[in-house]
Amino acid sequence: MRWHPILHYWRLHSGRDYAAGCGTPIYAAADGTIVSAGWGGGYGNQVVISHGIQRGVSLATTYNHMSQIVDYGGSIRRGQLVGYVGTTGLSTGCHLHFETRENGTPVDPRNWL
Repeated sequence: MRWHPILHYWRLHSGRDYAAGCGTPIYAAADGTIVSAGWGGGYGNQVVISHGIQRGVSLATTYNHMSQIVDYGGSIRRGQLVGYVGTTGLSTGCHLHFETRENGTPVDPRNWL
């Protein structure tokens, strides 16, 4: 839980924030398939990549608050450009909000990186 700086109440902060200057390139963490790329509400510009079944769970990663998205409309390789750091959605400054989801549930990305 953390105090949300925009909404002004306590809420779960699922994922990790990585500070970087706006416009910094963001690369895919692993091979997969882009399942969505576009506006994600509070997540701002968002890309969701499915990595299939890994360690017995359906694994996906999300890349959020981007200034610009690169949508390949299909498969993507580890290290391929996903987009650029921004501050879209419910964000107070330039950063990447990165999530990993097991069977749709956010989990600590450090378990997978």
